[in-house]
Amino acid sequence: MSALYDHVLRLLHESPDGLPPGRGFCLPDPPASAAESEDSRNRLPYQTVAAVIAEELRPLPTDPATLDRRFAELGVRGRHRQLILSAVAALPLPAEQHAVARTLARGLTRTGSAVPAVIAGLALLARVGEPEDVPYLSALGLLRSLTGPAVQALDALDRQAAAVVWLVSAVRRPELLPLVRALGTGDGRAVPGELVAFPADARFLSTATARRIAEAVRLPDLLAAHPADPALLARAGRLLVRMACSSDDPTRLLAYHDARSVYETVVDRAGLLPPTLEHHATLLSLAQDLSSGAGALLDWPSGYRETLLASLERLLAEPSWAVLAEADPGDARAGWIRRTGRRPFTTAVGRLRIEVVAGDPVDREPVEARILVDGRPLVPDVFPPGPVHPPERLLDDRLLRAGPEPRRVQLAEAWCTEGCCGALYVTIRRDGAEVVWEEWQRPTFPGPRGPAPELPALRFDAAAYDAEIARAETDDSWSWRARRTARLIKAGLVERPELLARWDARRGWISTGHEDPDTTVVTFLYAPGLGAGAADGDPLQFRWTVPDDGGPPEAQAAAALGRLADDDPKTYAQLCGGSPERAAELGFPWPPEDG
Repeated sequence: MSALYDHVLRLLHESPDGLPPGRGFCLPDPPASAAESEDSRNRLPYQTVAAVIAEELRPLPTDPATLDRRFAELGVRGRHRQLILSAVAALPLPAEQHAVARTLARGLTRTGSAVPAVIAGLALLARVGEPEDVPYLSALGLLRSLTGPAVQALDALDRQAAAVVWLVSAVRRPELLPLVRALGTGDGRAVPGELVAFPADARFLSTATARRIAEAVRLPDLLAAHPADPALLARAGRLLVRMACSSDDPTRLLAYHDARSVYETVVDRAGLLPPTLEHHATLLSLAQDLSSGAGALLDWPSGYRETLLASLERLLAEPSWAVLAEADPGDARAGWIRRTGRRPFTTAVGRLRIEVVAGDPVDREPVEARILVDGRPLVPDVFPPGPVHPPERLLDDRLLRAGPEPRRVQLAEAWCTEGCCGALYVTIRRDGAEVVWEEWQRPTFPGPRGPAPELPALRFDAAAYDAEIARAETDDSWSWRARRTARLIKAGLVERPELLARWDARRGWISTGHEDPDTTVVTFLYAPGLGAGAADGDPLQFRWTVPDDGGPPEAQAAAALGRLADDDPKTYAQLCGGSPERAAELGFPWPPEDG
């Protein structure tokens, strides 16, 4: 069986454009005897395999073929990739062993024919690799089973090469493919044009994609080479906004080594941008990130972040920019700019600050009750998998108040659900003249990172704490008509649960629509007996989009509550959850797939 590295070179030579297909090249088919052996071998428990891998790596063998053969004999397979990576990361490698480890790693990656041995070589090069290893790592990263370990090794040696491999292997959106093709084939002249050509909305730019594009195009060098290009400058700002996106993983911004440099360049040259709603939204989003988001967590020199914010504030206050927010009263983005106004430029006073942030509605960003401690955003610093909860939960439900009894509060939950990647909890209690946040709970992360370190208790002056929570609870300047209507409806149903109970219904999620934030949405659960607290079987979920008559939120909420009191909401809400079988049992038609 040929070496995997030779296999990749052959496939690249045969590829019409010198690039792999979607998600990378496939591994070569194993010999029939090896496949039969794999099918017939009893799979070892993962704990046993982990012990076997660690034993074979201590001490490091000097012959790559020996490790390759031993892995095969002991049943170590490609599916044990994470175990191999963890075992290599945990190896003690004093400086005097680096040369031996490097020689072994090069033998494994350049001549290895089996995935486990090559992965071990890649993991070793992540620790002891040198620039001469970059071409081999870049080639092996084009094999879909090796992309992750190869990119990890490249990240330590050449971030631009790592980003190109990642993009070539991961990006499938046709709108991005011209840029990826130019990067993958080394067509540097085409890169600037393709970088600004694709639509840069949230559908195409995850935080990871935005970061890798910035690394792959060498964004600081590109900006330096084109100092008067407003389209390139706007695209650089947009990439920063997407990297800091709290609805994804804002720590991608912190992993981007050139983030500070690009922020500085974009803010310094922002006056080159034509005053448009899109550019205003980009600059205001950057200000939000620098003020209370992931951008505030970068290692800024003392006072420099404040200098950047002041520069953005001056520019956006200029008449040619300020007038944009008033140009179209019905435009959602213009309305967001009006509401957001000077909020990102308000200096935090006191140790605790609760800053409610509504992101650009075009990006459908969540509304967050961001928590700043000593001016530093808490949640993205200690819990990257998800944003802090919205104000309706933390503030409207009075969860941050410090009462006589300790209260355990969930501050944030992973986007994929708590059951998958966890949540962030803290216990809030009053201790004399202080309020204490303690007994933190967050997930421990497996693998070489080890468990998350324990967080220290935070103490606040009780009087200042109470004043800040009261201020945040009563400040709704961030909100808009549909959101205020939703909050008033929720408050009414909390105060009068009988409005839904009489219909055997119970309040669910009430807020603004994700697809259309200018709509008010009320959800509720229904099952016979639910109103009396003894549901007969699993409930169904219904969704009611409250009609907007253009009136003030107070009047619209009162009308909605009146209709819930007088008319069974199941007759005008749409069934949206449960099971088809349960719906049929209770006499409700199941909605069509596109409904």
